[in-house]
Amino acid sequence: MSPPLVLHVIHHLVIGGLENGLVNLINRMPPSHFRHAVACIEDYSDFRNRLTRPDVEVIALHRSVIGIWELRRQLFKLCRRLRPTIVHSRNISGLDAVLPAFLARVPYYIHGEHGWSTDDLGGRGMKAAFLRRVHSPFVDRYITVSRHIEHYLKARVGIADSRITQIYNGVDTDRFMPALARTRQILPQGFADASMVVIGTVGRIQRIKDQETLIRAFAALSHEPAFANRARLAIVGDGPLLGHLRELVASLGIAPNVWFPGAATNVPDIMRTLDVFVLPSLLEGISNTILEAMATGLPVLATAVGGNPELVQEGRTGRLFQPRDIGTLAKLLGDYVADSTLRQNHARNARAVAVEQFGLNTMVRRYEAVYREAPRR
Repeated sequence: MSPPLVLHVIHHLVIGGLENGLVNLINRMPPSHFRHAVACIEDYSDFRNRLTRPDVEVIALHRSVIGIWELRRQLFKLCRRLRPTIVHSRNISGLDAVLPAFLARVPYYIHGEHGWSTDDLGGRGMKAAFLRRVHSPFVDRYITVSRHIEHYLKARVGIADSRITQIYNGVDTDRFMPALARTRQILPQGFADASMVVIGTVGRIQRIKDQETLIRAFAALSHEPAFANRARLAIVGDGPLLGHLRELVASLGIAPNVWFPGAATNVPDIMRTLDVFVLPSLLEGISNTILEAMATGLPVLATAVGGNPELVQEGRTGRLFQPRDIGTLAKLLGDYVADSTLRQNHARNARAVAVEQFGLNTMVRRYEAVYREAPRR
């Protein structure tokens, strides 16, 4: 008898934290326990090649081309063809699968909440809350990646505590680990000197990630005589605001000290060249990049939003600051640049917390426990 099938429904399978978490979950879950398929509301990229299991079907549905009602018809047909035991949708676009799964008599429906869209920070919009509430009678179990989102579902959408399971994302602590020997060969000229403190961030270059605040804080630090030539900044990623950030760096007179490598396939290697990691986002669900930085053994500076305070232990693995607070961020950066002992202590603590609390195996076990709640055919 074949293992039960889980049909995962996501917006698209491209580079991103949610998508990376799904790939890790499928790759790490024993094939004898569950089978998997992935339905993309829109499309997928070559990121799908990170799925190592050959039996995972990935389907692109192209909602923006076929329209919402044809999408639902296609999802119904897909459920009838695959006969999944579980449909596991994620975020608000995934809710398009609720009605098709119900009509196709899928035995168990799970919905995961992983964060917020750029046009509805914090889920404050009436429409988003209404859509979640309307679909809630058809959802058997909710999974949230942070206590912050769990609170939102209870307080704003009215979901009972007994229907929610909170599971943190996991990080591959073997792939993301401190460098065995310090090397910076992949960094550009002027960055690789051992005395230089390299500050970095990784993420899509878009408004919600707010790399502009980090650039302005770094500029303020760089213009102080005590730090004028002691630090460099790496902004890793691509996105619609990349051109704007390049222009901003030039206008602030710090272009020689800032590196834009674009979208990178060697993120673990880049992480190992850094001394400090910064996440200046306006809002987050649970940040995979924070977990990756911690696993790499980096102190983390992050905004005190969403699930970030659940990951960064203030004064032990890093520091927290308020969104768009350029002055505070500049001071915190200066503290790390000036004090190597502080950096090293927080780095060791961050690695230990990542290994002990946020390993991939812990995440996979918790998802398996939820999946095993589903009725068997």
